[in-house]
Amino acid sequence: MDEIDVLLSMNGEQVHRDDGYWWKIEAWSVPPTKERPHGIRYNLTLHNKYNKRVFGYDNAHAVKPPKGKKFSGKRYEFDHLHKSAVDQGTPYEFSDCYTLLQDFFEGIDKTIAAIEGK
Repeated sequence: MDEIDVLLSMNGEQVHRDDGYWWKIEAWSVPPTKERPHGIRYNLTLHNKYNKRVFGYDNAHAVKPPKGKKFSGKRYEFDHLHKSAVDQGTPYEFSDCYTLLQDFFEGIDKTIAAIEGK
């Protein structure tokens, strides 16, 4: 099974943690485009006990790079992360599906630790 198949096989997975946080993965194949050259549309999100997204990665919409920074020479990025519940999206440099999953799961731990003050 290659890395894309691993991510796609996780589509629909939800895990509810004992601390009230829960995460879900949505991923499906799409025709490759300029915005999604890897041919995958994805939404990996962490939610708090009130069902509010507090962290996640997705490529559902374009986000502007921060002023003064350039990412891959593109004007608008589709691959991005939401660092908090209020973050409108920060460009994310997608390299491969394994790295995306690793970044997501590491981000879960860091986000919960920051929220809980640990």
